[in-house]
Amino acid sequence: MSKRIDKSWIVLDSIDTRDGIRCVDLFLRPDGTFGFEEFRRDPEDRGEWTPVQYFSGAAYASKDDALGAAVSAVPWLAGEIQRRARPR
Repeated sequence: MSKRIDKSWIVLDSIDTRDGIRCVDLFLRPDGTFGFEEFRRDPEDRGEWTPVQYFSGAAYASKDDALGAAVSAVPWLAGEIQRRARPR
């Protein structure tokens, strides 16, 4: 788990890039608000997830609101969501 996601927060969804190097986590806080954070995983960090931005401080009323904000803030995210939605 990330250094920037509190242990009391519940990760609801984790959207990775195809290569597994980037990730966005959507989470729920105990107070009922939602948020997100972007991470990267680099070999020199022994594969640990490292926060890329400081998005986790913002609070949203719903998971959909948090996801919409994440799509607006993280350039690669919309493409990965579309890739996930395609039938295989």
